Amino acid sequence: MKRVRKHWLGVLLSIIFLCCISSLYILYKFQPLNDERVKIGATYMTMNNDFYKALHSEIKKEVDESGDILILRDPSLNVEKQVEQLDYFIRENCDVIIINPVDSSSASIIAKLKEARHKGISVVAVDSRLTDSTIANTTILSDNYRAGVMCAENLLAIKSSAEILLLEHATTVSGSDRIKGFVDTLSGRKDYHIVASKEVRGQTELAMPAVQEVIDSGIFFDTVMALNDQSALGALAAIEVANLDNITVYGVDGSPNVKMLLETTDDVQATVAQSPHTIGEEAARASYRLAEHLPFRSNIVVPVTLVTKDNIKAFNISGWQ
Repeated sequence: MKRVRKHWLGVLLSIIFLCCISSLYILYKFQPLNDERVKIGATYMTMNNDFYKALHSEIKKEVDESGDILILRDPSLNVEKQVEQLDYFIRENCDVIIINPVDSSSASIIAKLKEARHKGISVVAVDSRLTDSTIANTTILSDNYRAGVMCAENLLAIKSSAEILLLEHATTVSGSDRIKGFVDTLSGRKDYHIVASKEVRGQTELAMPAVQEVIDSGIFFDTVMALNDQSALGALAAIEVANLDNITVYGVDGSPNVKMLLETTDDVQATVAQSPHTIGEEAARASYRLAEHLPFRSNIVVPVTLVTKDNIKAFNISGWQ
């Protein structure tokens, strides 16, 4: 009799176990793990830039701590790819899209972001404005115009004249603002001449051959204003290959590589430090406020600082500020 009871008890326990397993399978198969999780899609013009890696790490830290979902995509400076990524974020029903646009005025990017907004997805633009200011709920960027002004003011302080090569990224508002601030500050100064400009899209591997081309053409320059530190590094490589001396080089970013050069060499005159960590923190804060349908500032401008040999000791050389 006892043996029969044990048998049926075993059968009953097996049935209960199978029911539990089946219930768990149905629960996870047919219901989302957590319907309340915030989903954020992020796409930056290129991840071939440590600035965007540092910016994104701040957002990821906040999202991971909150147990939410962050989807990262890299368009590699390709407008069509970025549009495809935006379309994916829309199909994934993201709550927020964080974008650093490949092209700030691209009709296809703007149209896809309008579609996202129409479907209730908030948009946070980082490090560059969209030319249509109505698209982003919030725009977070450095004071890019001021960065260009700072470089020009330093040039005026150290040189009584200059023959200047500009390295630009014309399709981004941030890059254009930096060059505009620089050029505007020198406007009307008859001894400061823009002798050439090159489109380098903020990339070291594009800046080096572009500067080599200017050197090979015989155009004389003694100053380089680069829209960012990566471009400045490309210029420095070309200058070194050509064995040129006494070239004054400016960048913008305050990247670890250029700060190290400032501390240990005379290759760079100055960089203007922006803070990807601050921009990332603000982007994460904005994303959560917007996901909860709470108000948030429409524009946040993060201050910038000129870094030279005179104040380099005040900065973290191995990391971003």
